[in-house]
Amino acid sequence: MSYLDTTYDVYKEAALTPDVGLCCTTNPVWELPGLKIPKIMQEMNYGCGSTVHARDLSNNPKMLYVGVGGGMELLQFAYFNREKGGVIGIDMVDEMLEASRKNFVEAEAANPWFKSDFVTLKKGDALNLPVEDNTVDVAAQNCLFNIFKAEDLKKAIEEMYRVLKPHGKLVMSDPTCEQPMNEELRNDSRLRALCLSGSLPIAEYVKALTDAGFGTIEIRARKPYRILDPKNYPTQELIYIESIEVAAIKDPMPEDGPCIFTGKAAIYYGDEAFFDDKKGHILLKNQPLAICDKTAAALQDLGRDDIYFSESTFHYDGGGCC
Repeated sequence: MSYLDTTYDVYKEAALTPDVGLCCTTNPVWELPGLKIPKIMQEMNYGCGSTVHARDLSNNPKMLYVGVGGGMELLQFAYFNREKGGVIGIDMVDEMLEASRKNFVEAEAANPWFKSDFVTLKKGDALNLPVEDNTVDVAAQNCLFNIFKAEDLKKAIEEMYRVLKPHGKLVMSDPTCEQPMNEELRNDSRLRALCLSGSLPIAEYVKALTDAGFGTIEIRARKPYRILDPKNYPTQELIYIESIEVAAIKDPMPEDGPCIFTGKAAIYYGDEAFFDDKKGHILLKNQPLAICDKTAAALQDLGRDDIYFSESTFHYDGGGCC
C-alpha cells in the first residue's frame, strides 16, 4: 500500500468518525458578525493553523480549497464571498465530501446568510486539480502538502500555481521541522498521513514554492505544533515540530531572485529625516519598515552604522517594501 493509499484510509475513517485529536490547531475559531460554525465542523477541523486571512479576501475573490475536511474553512471563505460557486472545495475522499455536504446543511440552519451552493464540492486530486488555468484568486490548503513526498509535493505546488490568476495567492498552513528525521520516520505512511513525519525545514519548504515560480513568499506565522519522543515514536532523540502559515504569491520572479518575507524590519536612526537607497527603499527616521530577506542583505552590505536590522520574527502581515 502506498503512502497516498494510507492517507486516503486515514481521512476516510476521520470522515466517518470525527477525530478531534487528529490534528491540533492552535488557532481560535473565527468569531465574526453573523458567522456561526457548527460544532461538527470544529470537530473535523483537521488542520494545523488557519488559511483564512481577511486581507486576502476583499473584492469577492474566486477561491479554491484543497482537502475539505469538515468544511469549516470553506464556510469561512464563503463568509467573505457569498456568491453561488464562489468557493471550490476539492477532496479525493468521497466520505469527506459527503460529510461536508451534511455539515453545510447545519451551517445553513445556523447562518441565515449562507447557502450551500456558495460552495462547489468536487472530487479531485491535489496532483491533478479539476480546475482551469488562471481562474482562481486565492487557493488554500491546510496540513496537506506536508504529507507529500518530494516529487508529489512538486506536482501539487505546480498545480496550484497553474490554476491561480497572475498575482493570485496560495495560502497554506503546514507542519515544519528543522531537525533531521530518520528514514523509519520518513517512510512511515501513517505518521506521514498524520502530518508528522513529512515535515520539512522552512528553507526547503520555501524553495519548493519559489522553484514553482512564485515570486513573493510571506511567512505569516510560526507556532509550536507537536513533539515526537523516543517512548512513542521510532526516534532516539526528541523532535520538535512547528507549524507555519505561508502565502505564496504568483508575482513575476524578480531578476535577482524571489522576495521572501520572514518578518525582518529595518529602522533608520541617522541624522536625516529619511534614508533613500535609490533602489526603491525609503526608511523614515525611527519608523520600522518590513523588508524581505533579499533587501535586508542588500542594505546590510552598505555597511551603515545608522540602520538597525531585526532578526526574522517569522511573522509578516504586509505593508513592507521590497
